[in-house]
Amino acid sequence: MKFYDRKKEIEYLREARKKAEKTARFTVVTGRRRIGKTTLIRQAYQDEPFVYFFVARKAEPDLCEVFLEEISEKLGIPTLGSSRKFSDIFLYLMKLSVDRSFTLVIDEFQDFFRVNKAVYSEIQDIWDKYEKTSHLNLVVCGSIYSLMQKIFKDKKEPLYGRNTGEVRVKPFPPSVLKQIMADVKPDYTNEDLLAMFTFTGGVAKYVNLLVDAEAMDKDAMISHIVSPNSTFLGEGRNNLIEEFGKDYGTYFSILSCIARGKNTRSEIEEVIGREVGGYLTNLEKEYELIGKRQPMFENSATKNVRYEIDDVFYSFWFRFIFKYSYIIEIENYAKLQEIIDRDYNTFSGLMLERYFHRKAIESEKFTRIGRWWNRRGECEIDLIALDELNDLALFYEIKRQKSEISIGVLKQKAETFLNATHKLKGYKIEYHGLCMENM
Repeated sequence: MKFYDRKKEIEYLREARKKAEKTARFTVVTGRRRIGKTTLIRQAYQDEPFVYFFVARKAEPDLCEVFLEEISEKLGIPTLGSSRKFSDIFLYLMKLSVDRSFTLVIDEFQDFFRVNKAVYSEIQDIWDKYEKTSHLNLVVCGSIYSLMQKIFKDKKEPLYGRNTGEVRVKPFPPSVLKQIMADVKPDYTNEDLLAMFTFTGGVAKYVNLLVDAEAMDKDAMISHIVSPNSTFLGEGRNNLIEEFGKDYGTYFSILSCIARGKNTRSEIEEVIGREVGGYLTNLEKEYELIGKRQPMFENSATKNVRYEIDDVFYSFWFRFIFKYSYIIEIENYAKLQEIIDRDYNTFSGLMLERYFHRKAIESEKFTRIGRWWNRRGECEIDLIALDELNDLALFYEIKRQKSEISIGVLKQKAETFLNATHKLKGYKIEYHGLCMENM
C-alpha cells in the first residue's frame, strides 16, 4: 500500500529539521503500535540520509556496535572505533552536530529502560551541555505510550521538559479511508467502507494488511481476520500486555466489559466483582485507551458517566476476539466468523456513529461535538454538533439504513434535551438523519 495522508505531521518534522540548522531540536513522536510512526519519519526525511537507531532489547555493547556501523554508513565518516556505552556515541554525535546539522532518529526509545535506565540521565546531561551550540535534529519515537509519557511528562524523570516538540500520530480520518478504498477498489460500496472502519479503526497497519490480502469487502475481511496465523488475532495481547504489566488480566476484563456495552462503573464492578475506579482512571489518563463520556452540558463531572474504548480496533478485538478466544483455541475459525457475521449489523451500527463523529471533527466546522442522554437512558441523541460562532445547533439521528431514521422522533428528543439543559436559546436548530448513504 502506498503512503497516505500525514501532511501536517510531515510538514512539522521537516520544519524541525530546518530549525535545527540554527539550534538543536528534540521531537517526540508518539502513537499506538501499528499506527505508522516509523513509516511517517522515513517519509518525512526520505530526501536525505539520516542516522537511524533501533533500540532492540539486547546488551548495550551489542547495540552500540550496530549504531556505530549506522553512523559510518549514513554520515560517511569514521567513528569511535568501538564503544560499549550509548552515552559515548550520543556525546560524539552532539559534538559532531556543532559543525554539521543532521537528523538522528531513535526508534523504540522507551526500551532503553530494559537496556540501561541510566541512558536517559546521560542523554539529559549531554543535551543540556550542547543544546545551545548543537544543530542536531533529534527525533525519538516509541510504541509503549505509558512509558513515553513517563519519560517526557513525569517531573521526576531526567528528560522532563527537554523535548522541543511532539507529534501525535493518529488513525486515518474518514476522508483518507475513502481515498484508500477508491484507489484499491474503485467500485467499493459504503458497506465496504464501514467494514474497513469497523475492523481497523483507520490504523495504518491493519488497513495495509487487508489491502495486501485483497480483502476489501465485509465477508473477505472477516475471513482474513479470523483465520489461522492471522496477525489480527493476537494484536490485543501483543500490544497491551506489556503496557499493563502484571495487572493486565483486570484491565482486559474491564475493556471486555466496555466492549460488550457494560459501560458504567457500577455495571463493570458488578461483572468484575471488585472496585475498579483506579483502573478506569489509569485506562483513561495514563494509557489513553478509554474516554469518559457524559451528556453534552452535563454540570457534574462524576454523574451520568459512560466509558468508551476510544480505539475502534480494540473495541472490535475485545468484543469478538478476546470474548471468544476459547473458540480460537480449538481452531474453530468458521464458527467465530459466523458469530461476527451474525452480530455485525448491530456492532457496525455503533461504529457508524463513531465514523460520523470523526467525520464531524475532521470537517472543522464545529466548536463542540457530543452526544446527549437523560439520566434514565431512555432518551438518547446520537450526535449534536454546535457552531457557537454562528449560533447554530445540528441534531443528528444515525442509523445504518435511511428507512430507520425518524426526524419526528429526533425533534422530540431534542425538545427533551433543550428543556433539560436550558441551553441554545437563540440558536438556529437543524435536524438531520445520517445513514450509510451519507458516508
